Amino acid sequence: MGNLGLIDPMFNVNAISSSTSATDLAAATQSRIPARTLGQEDFLKLLVTQYTMQDPLEPKKDTDFIAQMASFSSLEQARAMQTDIASLRTEQQVMQANSLLGRTVGIQVDKDTLATGVVSAVQVEAGTPKVVVGDRSYDLDQILTITTTPIEP
Repeated sequence: MGNLGLIDPMFNVNAISSSTSATDLAAATQSRIPARTLGQEDFLKLLVTQYTMQDPLEPKKDTDFIAQMASFSSLEQARAMQTDIASLRTEQQVMQANSLLGRTVGIQVDKDTLATGVVSAVQVEAGTPKVVVGDRSYDLDQILTITTTPIEP
């Protein structure tokens, strides 16, 4: 039977090092995992590759590249806007939590338990503000009621 070109006749399976560790294989595999998002540098690499690999007899028009660049620019702006909106949302939640300091709140602790107490502090855990009532912290979405704490003489 003839050589189908699928296997290199000079390839020696026994030449593979048996000292390849699981760590080396994991590192090699990790480096092959594609990035989930493309950045500006990736786009420019693709653009240069596309420009250098085009058919010299039928080159792409400048307008094609400009359209691609405009699309990428609008994508970057949308991504930046999404980050800004997330930041604004966090800042708004911190301001909302701060406005509860000294106020009495009713909290849904779990499915069957309600608690009432005065908000004594605000903590930010992993970028999420939480109110401290008693010795526990609670998420803002656990608050059911807010009342003014009466001032004692």
